[in-house]
Amino acid sequence: MIKVVGLVLHPRRDCGSAIDAIVRWATSRDVTVLGLHDEINRIDCDAVAVSAEEMVDRAGLLVSLGGDGTMLRTMRLVEGRKTPVLGVNVGRLGFLAEVDLPDLSGALSSIDEHKFTIESRTAVRTVLPGGEEVSAFNDIALVRVPGDGLAHVGITVEGSNFVRYAADAVIVATPTGSTAYSFSAGGPIVSPNVEGLLVSAAAAHSSFNRSLMLSPDEQLELEVAATSGRLAVEVDGIIQGYAQPGDKLKIIPVPAAAQVIRFGRTSFYERARRKLRVEGSAQVGGGDPGDATVVDSFEQSRYEIILGGELAGVLHYRRHGGQVELAHTEIDQAFEGQGLAGRLASAALSDARGRATPVVVSCPFVAGYVERHPEFNDLIAPGGTPA
Repeated sequence: MIKVVGLVLHPRRDCGSAIDAIVRWATSRDVTVLGLHDEINRIDCDAVAVSAEEMVDRAGLLVSLGGDGTMLRTMRLVEGRKTPVLGVNVGRLGFLAEVDLPDLSGALSSIDEHKFTIESRTAVRTVLPGGEEVSAFNDIALVRVPGDGLAHVGITVEGSNFVRYAADAVIVATPTGSTAYSFSAGGPIVSPNVEGLLVSAAAAHSSFNRSLMLSPDEQLELEVAATSGRLAVEVDGIIQGYAQPGDKLKIIPVPAAAQVIRFGRTSFYERARRKLRVEGSAQVGGGDPGDATVVDSFEQSRYEIILGGELAGVLHYRRHGGQVELAHTEIDQAFEGQGLAGRLASAALSDARGRATPVVVSCPFVAGYVERHPEFNDLIAPGGTPA
């Protein structure tokens, strides 16, 4: 049985309702909840504030509350350990997180009952020119510094020079990172079950601009050519150092560097369709309405309902003065008549209840929905209509 759980929080998003659910679950099972000093001190909860080192040493489970960036940070914390990581979406839909806030209690119960699987994730590691060792679960990229010239980077595989890219950036990605920077550079989508590394050039200025797929057993080295400008070394999107002409970086894959919890409710390909808005052979408007998913797109201040991998509708909101205003509901014409607007309204009101947030209703559809569902009347702020 898990006796200690560690929490890693998104730096800005409101994680209060998720933390409350975890603390209630932990209290009922005599489980200790740990949080990082600089994160737990900004919220009101019963978690014990500890250092990152103590959390990793003590926790039998880490819970990431946020998006993919928070998941990557959590995975880096436990790199090389068997400690499983549960990702909880707090905001926009991501690839790595497994559950949304409404499903958190059920997910914790499934962990209690050992009804989950583990998905191993590969990391990639290098030593910076300054001597610091760094690891990434998405990618390591050599990126052009504005004003310093193109990235001219030689790719050496198994001791043999293969190609020199001239580009805005050269990216070495894991399968996890195939849907991140590598994807934006034209690289393929790679199943997380594949072991290997992707090498891609972003905005290539050379005649050869294809991506390479390498075995994790093959030795890979990047050399900054004499003609290159100074390059930033980005590790999972964060600048960790700089490389000069003549610098060489050996890239080392680390298989099974992190263990991610999966419940089998959605596949990697379903998440990819939703996140990347994949269109084509899939039928627009297809899918069972019962399978629709509602996520809080925090950055855009709207709830989104996803069906069949497509954005089917949105409910815009505004937060002010300790209240949330539900302002406007839109359903795409291809998805009308399936009850999705009601699903949006119900999810938004239930989220407000979970956060103990009074609701102001200016959206006519939501106002009508509350009139038909008086169980939500207690959420409406005085003067926030309906009566």
